[in-house]
Amino acid sequence: MLFKSFLAFLCLVSVAAFSPVAPRTSLSPSAAVRTNVPRTSTSLNVFGTKKAKISPEEQARIDSYWEGDWVCKDCGYIYNRDECAGFYFEEQGKGFRCPQCSGPRRRYAKKVGDKVGTTLDGGDAPILLFSFGGMAATIAFGIWAVDNL
Repeated sequence: MLFKSFLAFLCLVSVAAFSPVAPRTSLSPSAAVRTNVPRTSTSLNVFGTKKAKISPEEQARIDSYWEGDWVCKDCGYIYNRDECAGFYFEEQGKGFRCPQCSGPRRRYAKKVGDKVGTTLDGGDAPILLFSFGGMAATIAFGIWAVDNL
């Protein structure tokens, strides 16, 4: 019995929740007309809206950033500030990843015209240097181990 009453209650709640209900309006028709009228400005905004004043320090910081494109060397994705919360590329932290291929931040490079330049963090030189150094050390240890053991 309790289960049936609970099911009936759930049915009533679901019907009440999903039934179309007319929006409430005030009793005076003039009030409803006044609230539905959009507020407009008389300015034409022919040249766009006025931009906020930027402090000289903020302008110097923005001018220090690269004005060209940043390109992911792995997939070719071109960094877009609008897709990345409005941050300049230089403001992105070390944990930033390419939105398209999840490549690390160090895989981005500056694009000048049709050429892609060096990366912000020095490129892959440190990784390649330590990789080849580790490989040479492993080979040297293997040769030593064969001769001495």
